[in-house]
Amino acid sequence: MDKDYVPIEDLQSFAIDFIKKAGEEALEFYGHGAPQVKFDETLITRTELQLNRLFQKALQARFPDHHCFDGQNPDEAYTHDAKRYVWIFDPLDGMSNFMAGIPVWGMSIALLDNKWPVLGAFFMPATGDLFHAVAGQKAFRGTQTIQVSPQESINDESVLLTYSRFHQHYENGFPGKQLNLGCTSAHICYVATGCAEAALIANESYQDLAAVRVILEAAGGHFMRLDGTKFPIAEFLEGQTAGIHLLALPTTLFAQVNRCLKTIL
Repeated sequence: MDKDYVPIEDLQSFAIDFIKKAGEEALEFYGHGAPQVKFDETLITRTELQLNRLFQKALQARFPDHHCFDGQNPDEAYTHDAKRYVWIFDPLDGMSNFMAGIPVWGMSIALLDNKWPVLGAFFMPATGDLFHAVAGQKAFRGTQTIQVSPQESINDESVLLTYSRFHQHYENGFPGKQLNLGCTSAHICYVATGCAEAALIANESYQDLAAVRVILEAAGGHFMRLDGTKFPIAEFLEGQTAGIHLLALPTTLFAQVNRCLKTIL
């Protein structure tokens, strides 16, 4: 057997144990934003630096030969050694909520094996919600299996999660509830649970989407461009933002949701 091979169960255990520990660390900073400052950059920088240091230390201790994603495309060559593993840690999604003491925020961790995403986890420390999946297997919220909405059509009870400048870009013809909870990863995980039918996201990076992409697909959903094609986020391994708007949803609902989004010219 390949001496550098690690069972997926061990890799997933490391990811989940670490992200829970990082969540405990982040709670020490949660809700401490300066009230007179719209965006407390000092608090965010301190938190992200602390969590990134924590991850580097944990990875070095457990898997010293594994790599941490730094915005650069991993080595093109297929390999059987430890270089096959690249971890992607996003320490803080939902920064405004985090600063204000609103519980919808979290952190994500994903693992690539020869550029192929094999597991993802997203943890919301303030609520205790843990979403996780191994590629090709089931998706979970805690210990409960999750899947995207089984609805065959959208209606006035359906939910579309959006981003902050949605109304500057679209006329909203969605028949149900349209909400912005301030955390893209949470939006996508709520689609994966079936709590929302779809999420519209904009200008996210590979680092932002790597973990939740595994969770969404394991739950039966996909990222779709608005032209109806699936979005291969591996094209954005260089760390740049997608630069386009995407829908996260079951493909069966794509046509109906997309018809509700009319671009403001």
